[in-house]
Amino acid sequence: MNISFVPVTANAVVTYDRYEIVIRVDEPAFRNPFTEVEIIGQFGRDEDLFTFQHGTPDGELGTADNRDSLIPVDGFCDSEDGSLYRIRFMPRSAGRYVYTVSFQYGGKVWSHEGHFDAIAGDNRGLIRVDEEHPFHFVWEGTGEHYFYNGMTAYHLPGIRKEEEIRRTLDRFHHHKVNRVRFGLSSSRVRSAMAWFEPVYESEDFTFCYGPWKAERPEDAENPGWDVTRFDLAYWHKLERLVEYAGRKDIVLSIIMYVDAYRKGADPFGKLLMGGQDEQRYFRYAASRLAAFPNITWDLTNEYRLIRPRQWVERMGHYLQSCDPYHHLMTCHGHGTFEFRTSGWADFAVYQSWDENGGYSYMRQNRELQLQTGRIIPQINEEFGYEDHYPTAWGEGKVYPMRSRDTLRRRAWEIYMAGGYQTSGEYAGHGLGGWVNGRGDDSMKLLEGFAHIATFFETCAWWKANPSEALVKQPDAFCLANEGELYIVYTPVPQNIELQLQAGSYETTWYNPRTGQFMEPHVIQASGQAVQFECPQAGSSAVNNDYVLRLRRSED
Repeated sequence: MNISFVPVTANAVVTYDRYEIVIRVDEPAFRNPFTEVEIIGQFGRDEDLFTFQHGTPDGELGTADNRDSLIPVDGFCDSEDGSLYRIRFMPRSAGRYVYTVSFQYGGKVWSHEGHFDAIAGDNRGLIRVDEEHPFHFVWEGTGEHYFYNGMTAYHLPGIRKEEEIRRTLDRFHHHKVNRVRFGLSSSRVRSAMAWFEPVYESEDFTFCYGPWKAERPEDAENPGWDVTRFDLAYWHKLERLVEYAGRKDIVLSIIMYVDAYRKGADPFGKLLMGGQDEQRYFRYAASRLAAFPNITWDLTNEYRLIRPRQWVERMGHYLQSCDPYHHLMTCHGHGTFEFRTSGWADFAVYQSWDENGGYSYMRQNRELQLQTGRIIPQINEEFGYEDHYPTAWGEGKVYPMRSRDTLRRRAWEIYMAGGYQTSGEYAGHGLGGWVNGRGDDSMKLLEGFAHIATFFETCAWWKANPSEALVKQPDAFCLANEGELYIVYTPVPQNIELQLQAGSYETTWYNPRTGQFMEPHVIQASGQAVQFECPQAGSSAVNNDYVLRLRRSED
């Protein structure tokens, strides 16, 4: 058996891009190349390895940091017969890199060594938790802060035409959505309505997809998964999706399972969970996708429906060990987050709908996180989908709890509590909305959320903390970096009395319904409470909300 190692990318790549090596096997005779072969690699900056082995030019010895810069990376099978494998390295800093790759089969090892150069570029890279302000995120490559504006599109990979997937991502990008959550493994809904929404199988969309080969791929309830073999056409499509989203600076939350309690969706269940086959699934996902900077991991949607807490802890640590770059990771639950101190959990996500998931709820979660001594970002990942009122759950359209405007206002509350949010568009017209991400110009939810992002992009929001005691009005919300920045959100047009530190401030009102800033003014504060007259205060527009922003002025 002849094994050849062939680099397929240029010998110089930009940081946070992929350097890829193809391994070709002549006349393969594997029974199952996905289970019988391992591709193991390591790479690191040449100067770090040299320093570890020989010391610095000044005679100082190398340290463990130099040694540990050698990063282990898995490769993966990318052909049905085992004739083709790939391994990808993602350099995160400039320099010359050296690597080794080994092909292991039947007790034999074939090895290859090489090097490549990484050139500094302007790629934003991975998102990280901000070490200085750990309730928030930064782009690792540029140091810019990341204003998390998320949308759900569970079955985005089920859109059949890739140009429609790209159009969907373009639409999200246009409206400043920079995070989209979707399921890597389908929940396999076909004959019934998905979550009681009229989204069905069609020439444009299917629920019948998944990461493994299926004996009956069109059977939603009994696909006959072969969990030892992967559906390569699906993974190729998925990689193109991830790469295109990266061009738009959209971070994709990869959910390993979505509603896996449905028949035909979970091939492991209680008997096989956490076992060798499920671990292979997680490891394969990491080996294919970890070299893309614009992903995060979510172990499963609503884990309590399919797995115990012990499984979450085990698979969280396992997936973390499989990802050489340690993309951020979490696990979606319900009203509480039980993994606040778990080392694999990089940010906390919740599901609390309607008024129960607003300011008070997220403020409480922030305080609970502070009490642990380990601060991580807080996100309400689901607080209601637009006009989603499933009567099968005992609900009905009796009040506008999930209207577009209500969701927009709830999002403001979540941000004012120092947290972040993920919402979802209307699905009732059959295009898909939050079910798969598809939408059109008649849908306006994204516009209101874009106005939120537009506002926060004008100020250093990550330095401000919830400060309700500074504002007199009990139904107004305040974020403050006292003496530097004050943000007040009022859900009704009312005058605002705000306690300020002494100084000069540029003050302006913002219309969150239109995205319009009003004429700014400079005021002098003496350290006392100051009253600000709200536009339309006392008028008949009782439901109009407004935002007041004060920034320290040099005047």
